[in-house]
Amino acid sequence: MTASGATVLAVEPLRGPLDATVVLPGSKSFTNRALVVAALAEGRSTLEGALLADDTTSMVQALVRLGIPVGHDVQAATMVVDGVGGAVPPGPAELDARLAGTTARFLLPLLALGQGRYRLDGSPPLRARPMGLLIDALRALGGVVEEQGEEGHLPVTVVAHGLDGGSVRIPGDVSSQFVSALLLSGPAMARGVRVEVDGDVVSRPYLDVTTATMDAFGVPVERHGESGFAVAPGTYRACRYRIEPDASAASYFFAAAALCGGRVRVPGLGRASVQGDLAFVDVLAAMGAKVRRDEHGTEVEGTGELAGVDVDLADCSDTAQTLAVVAPFASSPTRVRGIGFVRRKETDRIAAVVTELRRCGVEAEELDDGYVVHPGAPHPARIRTYGDHRMAMSFALLGLRAPGIEIGDPGVVAKTFPGYFEALAGLRARSATGG
Repeated sequence: MTASGATVLAVEPLRGPLDATVVLPGSKSFTNRALVVAALAEGRSTLEGALLADDTTSMVQALVRLGIPVGHDVQAATMVVDGVGGAVPPGPAELDARLAGTTARFLLPLLALGQGRYRLDGSPPLRARPMGLLIDALRALGGVVEEQGEEGHLPVTVVAHGLDGGSVRIPGDVSSQFVSALLLSGPAMARGVRVEVDGDVVSRPYLDVTTATMDAFGVPVERHGESGFAVAPGTYRACRYRIEPDASAASYFFAAAALCGGRVRVPGLGRASVQGDLAFVDVLAAMGAKVRRDEHGTEVEGTGELAGVDVDLADCSDTAQTLAVVAPFASSPTRVRGIGFVRRKETDRIAAVVTELRRCGVEAEELDDGYVVHPGAPHPARIRTYGDHRMAMSFALLGLRAPGIEIGDPGVVAKTFPGYFEALAGLRARSATGG
């Protein structure tokens, strides 16, 4: 099973339960945050276990284009960053975030720290994603941002003269990435930054990823209640930083165990992980799977019995598509709530999930903020992936249980997990019957 050069990929069902330990690539969320922090640090940092995929490559290439050296060793999964001590090289520069929302959003405040003109753009799907709240926040902090296209969207030009910083309020119901972006560049602002969040923050655990990364490089984030975050002016300290495996990627393999029986263990994702998507195993446990966690990793064992759940996935929304393909095999309906904001991701992830489940003959319904999936036996179908890596990765899991599932445009997984289908094929070799 490989996506290399394929326009359609057929997924074969597994014949027996699993018995696998799966070593996964590093977290995209940690990697892109660590790249920004290391770039702003004083001295040379080494990022161990870093993810090399389209989303992180776009960040690396943007930093290099800015004049910040970044080297990487593919085999060792390490990146070496020569930081600039908060002094972003002057423009002009033209940067392309491609499809990466984290790259675009994290770079925008960083560019405002420099001097001169910096143009930031992305591929058409990224241009469609909202940037307006972050643009408004930067203007409130003294930044100058010119929109070249639709208001509140890429492309933009940052006319930089350093960033004074100060206090800003930002709504929390669109993306936690806006808050993270301001915090990551906060130490290099003349007065630091204080961010007050109005309302509940969607995907709040990602802020824990941000603060954990910053703290590892010597800059703490001060919390003020549930909605206030403050960073004093200062300089990140270069270091050797270990990036843990990606919990979003792990969700597919944990789901495979719940669907097919047997066990899957992912080392490196232990009890201390702050990645919100690791909470997906708690959902699987509520459905009937067995979950074991220790200091060194997490393991899921399928029991052969799954029950539907009613769950709010606002804090781990990247696993909503994974749950959608587990749900048809449950004994009762599954309802997912709290994820209305995922309609503004790479695609409308609620509409896409419901459409493709129906294509497979599974009854499913759209809600304003989620979906309902009813039990059913998927029939053969070719799945559309809508340019969304998570549609391809999640719906491939259907094919582990149901014959005749094909994935259109499988290469889209390169955005965050280029080796996904090879890793999925590896499960076959480690099933109880050897596939």
